[in-house]
Amino acid sequence: MQEAAVRHYESLGGIPLTQAIGATWVVRSHNIEYLRPAFAGDRIEVQTWVVNIRRVRSLRRYRFIRLADGKLLVKGETDWVFVDARTGAPLAVPEEIIQIFPLLPDEQTTQAPL
Repeated sequence: MQEAAVRHYESLGGIPLTQAIGATWVVRSHNIEYLRPAFAGDRIEVQTWVVNIRRVRSLRRYRFIRLADGKLLVKGETDWVFVDARTGAPLAVPEEIIQIFPLLPDEQTTQAPL
């Protein structure tokens, strides 16, 4: 899930913005629900999207789908906290970073595949 989040954030151009202000994202919590097994050789699509951004936090969701049969294998979410990279103190998420995220409420099904 972390790799999917990083790749998605990178594709949106977020990494240079975050580095320019001396900040980073850290995980506050993960929630993972394993629904079906994956097997060696399975091709799996990972979908991730941001549900909301609050003052210093952001909730991101994930789905892992087996391509051969379209079955949902895993769903999860991560509560991310935006922090000062030097001190670790929480920082308010700047508007220029908020603006790069297409926020997708749970009712929408068009997530970004990775």
